[in-house]
Amino acid sequence: MKRSILLTLLLGLFLNIPGWAQIQSPAEYLGYELGDQWTPHYKVLGYFQHMADESPLVTLTQYGKTNEGRELVYVVVTSRENQNNIEEIRQNNLKLTGLVEGEPTANQKAIVWLSYNVHGNETSSSEAAMKSIHELVTQRTDWLNNTVVIMDPMINPDGRDRYVNWYRTVVGEEFNPDHDAREHHEPWPGGRTNHYHFDLNRDWAWQTQVESRQRIIAYHEWMPHVHVDFHEQSYRSPYYFAPAAEPFHNAITDWQREYQTMIGKNHTKYFDKEGWLYFTKESFDLFYPSYGDTWPTFNGAIGMTYEQAGGGFAGLGVYKPEGDILTLKDRLLHHHTSGISTVEITSQNHERVINEFKTYFDNTIENGSGQYKTFVVKKSSNPDKVSMLLQYLMKQKIELGMASRSSNANGYDFSTGEAGRVSVEEGDYVISTYQPKGTLVRALFEPNPELVDSLTYDITAWEAHYAYGLDGYAVTGRIDTEPVQSTVEEELTPTIEKPYAYLAKWNSLDDMKYLSQILKKGVTVRYAEEAFILNGNSYKPGTLIITRNGNENLGDRFDEIVKDEAALLNRIVTPVETGFVDSGKDFGSSSVRLIETPKVALISGEGTSGNMVGHIWNFFDQQIDYPVTMINTDDIGSVDWSDYQVIVMPTMYGSVTNDANLSMIREWVRNGGTLIAMDGANSVLAGKEGFALKRKTMDSEGEDDTDPKDKLRVYGNAERERASDSNPGSIYEISMDTTHPLAFGYDETYLSLKRGTDAYEYLDNGWNVGAAKPGAHRSGFTGVDAQKELEHTLTFGVQNMGAGEVVYMVDNPLFRGFWHNGKLLFGNALFFVGN
Repeated sequence: MKRSILLTLLLGLFLNIPGWAQIQSPAEYLGYELGDQWTPHYKVLGYFQHMADESPLVTLTQYGKTNEGRELVYVVVTSRENQNNIEEIRQNNLKLTGLVEGEPTANQKAIVWLSYNVHGNETSSSEAAMKSIHELVTQRTDWLNNTVVIMDPMINPDGRDRYVNWYRTVVGEEFNPDHDAREHHEPWPGGRTNHYHFDLNRDWAWQTQVESRQRIIAYHEWMPHVHVDFHEQSYRSPYYFAPAAEPFHNAITDWQREYQTMIGKNHTKYFDKEGWLYFTKESFDLFYPSYGDTWPTFNGAIGMTYEQAGGGFAGLGVYKPEGDILTLKDRLLHHHTSGISTVEITSQNHERVINEFKTYFDNTIENGSGQYKTFVVKKSSNPDKVSMLLQYLMKQKIELGMASRSSNANGYDFSTGEAGRVSVEEGDYVISTYQPKGTLVRALFEPNPELVDSLTYDITAWEAHYAYGLDGYAVTGRIDTEPVQSTVEEELTPTIEKPYAYLAKWNSLDDMKYLSQILKKGVTVRYAEEAFILNGNSYKPGTLIITRNGNENLGDRFDEIVKDEAALLNRIVTPVETGFVDSGKDFGSSSVRLIETPKVALISGEGTSGNMVGHIWNFFDQQIDYPVTMINTDDIGSVDWSDYQVIVMPTMYGSVTNDANLSMIREWVRNGGTLIAMDGANSVLAGKEGFALKRKTMDSEGEDDTDPKDKLRVYGNAERERASDSNPGSIYEISMDTTHPLAFGYDETYLSLKRGTDAYEYLDNGWNVGAAKPGAHRSGFTGVDAQKELEHTLTFGVQNMGAGEVVYMVDNPLFRGFWHNGKLLFGNALFFVGN
């Protein structure tokens, strides 16, 4: 009897453990120890679902899907009591930011967000995530009383599965740590990027990719206090954690700096105990705003990157320089340790973390941020580009208004690049830093972010006026505003039963989308090479002229297609009764050029830049919805190129640039093709037979007159000396020849994102459509010597070659998908040049 009572009591105690009786460890659930093999996305997802099903401390939310249909999820891990009041906690936190109105209750918790596997072939963090959630729920529940932990176990499942599935096909029963083994050499494009080969860790601010857009919606629903982005670096490297390296953006607060150090010191007690090597304050800075550490930082969080040695080269195990083997088990353990340590230190300091978070937003709302407190977008700017920017700002939860009256102010004019008095007109769009997202506004809009150190990890300029192609100002003070109202006047178009032609403007990405759609539906389209006036209305070069002549085969569908597609894309097409113009060239003139619907090939595969191929592919597939055929480099010699009118050539290297391939491309151009050479592709063509592009060389002025003392260089200064020759990414004012079709839709000045120091002479035989003249540097860091080298250089040019043309695009207008003002340039090359 006594024994039965004792067993009953023990059983009762066991069953009353809060939901843990059915929780399995990762090894129990998966059937193998973590690190023994890769865990594919569906199994990682399955384990997190298991934790949500079996533990009252875990809830799982699906927030989206990838391009390939894989689920994107996050889990909320916190105490049972917090889970019962989680909506109150979430709303309270949003009230601290000012994004939600009202006074929060006392039920406030620290919120830590852990993001894993943004780079698909940096795989150890998703394995670590399973170990970490199990430990939090079964061993660290005391931390969860005052802390909410949000875990996104796999930001980039498409890239990760690409890597994991490949690796499983090449590894044997045991992994091979030898560097020569094929399992350490990923095939193109590798698993780092998403479906469209975009680097998702550089897309946090721009949100050009579906994963980013869906994740940021979820992020805004929580606005965490601490955010960690888990990465991997070279297999040779020790572990990296906070504090970050200089330069810190000046908008980063003293508290954000201090807490990075507190977190780093907490990590050291674990890493020191185990004898693990680590480093801080090097390499990974906090300047470029679109990383997984900086974008959260500009949104009030303590944003950090943690970097573990490994990457795609490491596989399940690889020899380190010291001779021992770095294994996946090692890698995931390190990430697990830093993640758990982050939760621990935040739990210990939860009250201060919450208070400092509130102070961050209170200060911004009260005092604004930065030298320039308000940014103005002129209402006279291109309405399509204004609309694109306003939609972006709304997705970022950035408040905006319209100037309620006209006034003068001290500020910076983005159109001229000069500071002084500026005139704000009633109805201009106004974005103030006196708002919850004021620091992010500053980071996105300030004319020339102050760079305290020239040694940076990424581009150093990105300002929104330049990226969207808008006029406006940065103003030092406040501007009175009123709510945004529609300022677009309805353009009345005449009603003509059977128009001679339809006219459509050409000055935005949306106009290009329209052209793409009607061409795909078989409509014949022309464009005007010169400006003209008809019915008293002025039309610029590039205007689309869609005549009934040449579209007779479409019958009544002609008018239906032209008007329906315009309505879908909010385009205005103007019907006209005649092709006889008031001024300029009539519609039958040879200067009204027929657009041949081009069949486009994009060279891709081994020997090309995966990122650039992705930028171009995404542009066609997701932005203008126009077909492109991707041709593998291995097939260049076997393709019937006569089927294609346009070849897009990305950065290429290695054997793919051999004489045979270049000879084939050259002959194809001579026979009437249009070659668009992007960015690094120009270095392949420069100086080659038939191509007019030449590298710029500094003029020699006789004998070397260098002072001998200047040759006594200091080894420790070598990196900084190299900076004088570098351009990590800055904004240049490019002078445009607007009479050439490549520049249609642009003004005489175009602000270009220039990366690198490749300098090319003006074309002797061709059209120098875009040029970087002396003083062209506008914003961001470019070394002194690099600035000199880039003076009087070609940015965009066109060379006639036989019956065809070569378009040289030294600056990539499609870079990372966020330099929206450059996209029409690419469209001009695609649809106008060569026709």
